[in-house]
Amino acid sequence: MSGARVAVATSAAGVEYDADLPLIVDALRADGLSAEPVLWHRAAAPPDRFDLVVIRSTWDYVERLDEFLTWADTTARTTLLRNPAPVVRWNSDKHYLRELARRGVAVVPTRFLEPGARPTPADFDGADGVVVKPAVSAGALDTARYEPGRHTAAARHARMLLDQGRSVLVQPFLPRVAEGERALVFVDGAFSHAIRKDPLLTEPGTIDNDRDPHLGVAPYLPTEAELRTAAAALSAIPAPAAPLFARVDLVLDNAGEPVVLELELIEPNLFLQDDPAGLARFTRAVAALAARG
Repeated sequence: MSGARVAVATSAAGVEYDADLPLIVDALRADGLSAEPVLWHRAAAPPDRFDLVVIRSTWDYVERLDEFLTWADTTARTTLLRNPAPVVRWNSDKHYLRELARRGVAVVPTRFLEPGARPTPADFDGADGVVVKPAVSAGALDTARYEPGRHTAAARHARMLLDQGRSVLVQPFLPRVAEGERALVFVDGAFSHAIRKDPLLTEPGTIDNDRDPHLGVAPYLPTEAELRTAAAALSAIPAPAAPLFARVDLVLDNAGEPVVLELELIEPNLFLQDDPAGLARFTRAVAALAARG
C-alpha cells in the first residue's frame, strides 16, 4: 500500500534515547510510507489515522502496565498492531518462562513467588548465588544478584517486591554469563542478526535501576545450538503467526549449553543501528505488512 500510514510507537525516553527510532522512521519514509514516531499513550489510532502501529521503544510500559495493555487492546480493535495485543499481554509478565519450560524450551531454571508467599532461606539457595527479579520488569528494573549464603538479603529483596503486590522470580546465578549475554534478533520468524553484550548484574546485592542495560555490544555469530534454542522459544509463542520482531536473550548454563534468559516481544532494542542489513529486513517486513493491510 503506497503511502500507508505507519505509527512507530515510542515513549518520551524513547524519543530521547532510542537510536533506532529515527533510522526506522527514515527508512520507512524512503520506502514510500507515511511514517511518524508517536508517544504510545497519545497514539489513538482510529482507522482514518494509521494503517499500522509498530511497537518499538515504549520503555515506560512497565510502570503503566494496565494502561499499556488497554492501549494495545484498543489500538488492535481499530488498526493493525504489531506485535499483536495478545502476544504483548502474554509477554508482559515473565511467567511466560514457565510456559516455555513446559513446552520443552531450555530456560534458566526459575522459581516463582507470588504475593502472600513467605519466602524461606531454601528459596534462595544456589551454589553460585541467585538472581531476584520482579515478574514484570524491563532493563533489569528492580533486579539484583546475591552471592551464596546471602539468603537474608535476597529474601529482603523478594519481600519488598511481594509487599508491593508483585510476583517474584528467583533464578540461579549462572557464572558463565561472564562470557556475555547473546541477543538473537528475528524478523518475521527468520533469524536476522545477533549481538553479544556484557553481563548486567556485576555488583552483588545491588539494585541499580540507572544502569546501562547494553554495555559492550558487539556483533555476534550464534552457534547452531543457540539458533536451535532461540527457534524453540519462538515456536512456543501462543500465536498463529510469527511475530514481526523478536529478541531471544540467551546465556550459557554450567554445562555450556544455551538457555533462554528472556524472550522479548514488546519493546526490545533490536540493535538495528549496529546492523544495516537488519534495519533493511525490519523495514521491508513493516512495509510488507502495511501493503497487506
